Amino acid sequence: MTARILVVDDIQANVKLLEARLMAEYFQVLTAFNGRDALEICENGLCDLVLLDVMMPEMDGFEVCRRLKGNAKTMHIPVVMVTALDHPEDRMRGLEAGAEDFLTKPVNDLALITRVKSLVRLKLLTDELRLRAATGRELGIERMLDMSEAFNVTRKGKILVVDDRASSYERIVKFLSSEHSVAVVPNAQEALFRAADEQFDTIVISLSLTDFDALRLCSQLRSLERTRTLPIVVVSETDQEPAVLRALDLGVNDYIRRPIDANEMLARVRTQVKRKRYNEVLRESVQQTIEMAVTDSLTGLHNRRYLDSHLASMFDKAVGRSKPLSLIICDLDHFKAVNDRHGHDVGDEVIREFALRARKNIRNIDLACRYGGEEFVIVMPDTDIALARLVAERIRHQVALHPFVVDGGSVQLPVTVSLGVSTLEGGTDTPEKMLKRADVALYNAKRCGRNQVVTEAA
Repeated sequence: MTARILVVDDIQANVKLLEARLMAEYFQVLTAFNGRDALEICENGLCDLVLLDVMMPEMDGFEVCRRLKGNAKTMHIPVVMVTALDHPEDRMRGLEAGAEDFLTKPVNDLALITRVKSLVRLKLLTDELRLRAATGRELGIERMLDMSEAFNVTRKGKILVVDDRASSYERIVKFLSSEHSVAVVPNAQEALFRAADEQFDTIVISLSLTDFDALRLCSQLRSLERTRTLPIVVVSETDQEPAVLRALDLGVNDYIRRPIDANEMLARVRTQVKRKRYNEVLRESVQQTIEMAVTDSLTGLHNRRYLDSHLASMFDKAVGRSKPLSLIICDLDHFKAVNDRHGHDVGDEVIREFALRARKNIRNIDLACRYGGEEFVIVMPDTDIALARLVAERIRHQVALHPFVVDGGSVQLPVTVSLGVSTLEGGTDTPEKMLKRADVALYNAKRCGRNQVVTEAA
């Protein structure tokens, strides 16, 4: 993983030191020696993360951070405050200014790289969310991604703490409960089951568990499908750096050393909760995108693209199992006259109402698609020609029997539909031939006076 890291410090030696450490991990490094240059670099979209010194002339790091977070172009860029100030109130000032994290000089290499990697991953998720939202706006599909929901991290997270020392977990609960709902499980195996069964946002694990190897728990969490992406933060003693390194290799997201600082713990967990929620929104967005690609927006039925890809598989399955498969093509009669007389809005209402009536008269296993315009296709597995004709007649009857109430209830339109039915013939039959036979049957229904069902054999 690589990214562009902006190092901001008015002391050149500090800049060079951080630059060397980051470049050793193959990050691209940009530098700035004052706040104004840093703001310009960020506004031009040239960096993925900012390591920001606090003590600078003209404009200190707190002010730079506030300006970054107050600018719509730069507010999504993670900021890590790097300071020689080790007082809790200074850390609080950094978090209040909008910083995602902070490091204390002299900066520990492991802490530096861990924080950078964690926040860069968060930035990549943020970029993907912003791109999807922008794409949705350009396509006029606002529901593709609701950014207000995506970046809503004000609601409490649900945190699972795995620690078997009361003096330790009580302190952790005290710190985290100001922002989150916290559950404590002293037993590692019970914690594994709860993590898999419940929806937690982050799990905090002590590396000093008495009766169980904490690293094995981390490994088990990463191996289970339900917990593979659950953020993990481990709590270590000062002499457990080898265990921390091993934990990071296993996929743990972050760590915090004892004695635990309340602000530091909140910052670490807050980042992981954000990451979890952004991942969830992204997955939902991907699913919505897939659904929109194969769904007709007017009727909610599948579209022709979906039919083209799924009819062949339904056909092959029927042939392989020696089961019947039937197909109905429906076409609304004199639909052009509806549009010409009442307008396209009323025409859309008629199409929606027909789709609703058709769906009510078929099974869940049947595939209903809007084929184009006022034409629909229904594919019916395990259905012979006689049963398919009965279903087609039921749809025709339900359409003809009840007028369509449209235009806010002011108009009742008599609507009829013509239907063509075909079935799998075996031998050299193909999905294309089935569609063609149903289309010929539909043509004959239209030619013979409309408002009827016609079956067409090979």
